[in-house]
Amino acid sequence: MAVVGVVPAAGQGTRFAAAAPGAPLKLLTPVEGVPMVRRTVTVLLDGGVEQCVVVVSADGEAQVRAVLEDLPVTVVVNPDPSRGMFSSIQCGVSELRAADECVLLPADMPYVQPPTVATLLAEARRTGSTVGASHAGHRGHPLVLSSSLRDRILRAPADAILSQERSREPFLSVDVADPGVHRDVDRPDDLRT
Repeated sequence: MAVVGVVPAAGQGTRFAAAAPGAPLKLLTPVEGVPMVRRTVTVLLDGGVEQCVVVVSADGEAQVRAVLEDLPVTVVVNPDPSRGMFSSIQCGVSELRAADECVLLPADMPYVQPPTVATLLAEARRTGSTVGASHAGHRGHPLVLSSSLRDRILRAPADAILSQERSREPFLSVDVADPGVHRDVDRPDDLRT
């Protein structure tokens, strides 16, 4: 059994690109000196994940692969990322073995703290449920997916919505002292502290 992070990273970053014409691919934008996607993967690894599956678009594959090449990462191409993030989650989850534990964290959430990942993994092991982070009463990421939710994700249509699939089974929300659980980067302004 391995602890595997699934990192959806196939989005086009259109809002980011529109606000910063000519800027690098959103996921390569430095966050505290580290490319965003690398920082997100490192958060997972530092929090107890052993390896990551990063799901990219064909257009971004080479660049993302280059900034992750020395990390325990498998890069998978979503053949049709226009179907939305859920299709990338499906691509990532399909790479797991049945016994693997799965932590889901979108690539544009580089501000989550490693202790948050460790806390959620411990709660998921204790309860056997899907576990998610919350802060100040609002749910966020990452999520540790139960095996039953992973199966449900794989059976769902590609245009499904994760929150709907998650709502069909027990879910534990764990309050953490980490505002990064809601801090995704959609525009360059989201990088400012």
